[in-house]
Amino acid sequence: MPIIIQKYGGTSVGTPERILNVAQRVLDTQRAGNSVVCVVSAMSGVTDGLIKLSKQVSQKPSDREMDVLLSTGEQTTIALTAMAINSLGGKAISLTGAQAGILTDGLHTKAKIANISPRQIRKHLEEGFICIVAGFQGQTLQGQITTLGRGGSDLTAIAIAAAVRADNCEIYTDVEGIYTCDPRIVPDARKIDTIAYDELLEMASSGSKVMQSRSVEFAKKFGVPFEVRSSFNTNRGTTVKEETPGLENVVVRGISVERNQAKVTITNVPDRPGAASRIFSTLSDAGVVIDVIVQNVSLSGTTDISFTMNKDELEKMDSVLSTVVREIGAGEMVKKDGIAKLSVVGIGMRSHSGVAAKLFEALGNGGINIQMISTSEIKIAVIIDEDKIAEAANLAHTAFGLAG
Repeated sequence: MPIIIQKYGGTSVGTPERILNVAQRVLDTQRAGNSVVCVVSAMSGVTDGLIKLSKQVSQKPSDREMDVLLSTGEQTTIALTAMAINSLGGKAISLTGAQAGILTDGLHTKAKIANISPRQIRKHLEEGFICIVAGFQGQTLQGQITTLGRGGSDLTAIAIAAAVRADNCEIYTDVEGIYTCDPRIVPDARKIDTIAYDELLEMASSGSKVMQSRSVEFAKKFGVPFEVRSSFNTNRGTTVKEETPGLENVVVRGISVERNQAKVTITNVPDRPGAASRIFSTLSDAGVVIDVIVQNVSLSGTTDISFTMNKDELEKMDSVLSTVVREIGAGEMVKKDGIAKLSVVGIGMRSHSGVAAKLFEALGNGGINIQMISTSEIKIAVIIDEDKIAEAANLAHTAFGLAG
């Protein structure tokens, strides 16, 4: 019997009525002759509510206790979803991440999946149950509850699909698929029918909120094709798979926008081996994720190093890096928020020239100043003022003919 993995996000299970809708869809899938594993997120708003609740009793709760708290959101949803399926005449059983065999490392709030033992899942499927699995969570070898970071339910679904060798993996959300840009920013954005892992990975890591980048990395590593679909209709969504020659014919697949960014510049960094390593090793050890890095040419024995990060990590960055800046003999550390990143993505860039020129020309004609530039084989990213990001996205979208 084919095995289908279905994942439903927080909006899809945001109310009792929507949970019943999901329950019916899952039950219909099983009755069509499939074994079904359904991965669910916490109900929309629940995780934010739990975080707010934690702040009311402690300004700095430990990561361990936050994992224990936040994992309850998904556990509520799995129980309700199983109840709903059973009330509709189905046969469902809820499983926490630990019960589903998801083993993680010990990094609380941002744990990585180390292994999955799907023995329990397979047993329940063989007995005719629909398995309702809590996304976003697992446990360590020592039995500690861990969470996988925001968007971790996607990762749970794809990891289970790989572990049980599922025939299909469907990611259900509140949009109909992956678009050439966020339709709330670019009104004429269109849905993409098929996209390569690498393209979606670049878009996800550049601000696209449809999929978590770690999930796409996992899918690519283990060769798990999946489809992003809406839970509110039966329309086909966007298929994500390994690239094919046909996919390379499209130069630019989509545009991503990432707000809430900050730029840090360290001036007069001594131009000697190990200086940059000291800076970025310190940030890495503190778990601060760095995005774009630019180092100026050294003409007088010192250089300026600029990098970007999420604005929410500025305080942590400052606390761990201030001492290092003094110890390596650098100048001052200048922090600036109110910036955003615009990324243009497409595997066709590998074999087509002129993409950067077209992007810079479009932004220049629109009077938008570029502060930093970063490139990869299939992506060009620019840092600009955040209040210009919507205008810039529309200009780039038009320049590359991405409208529907």
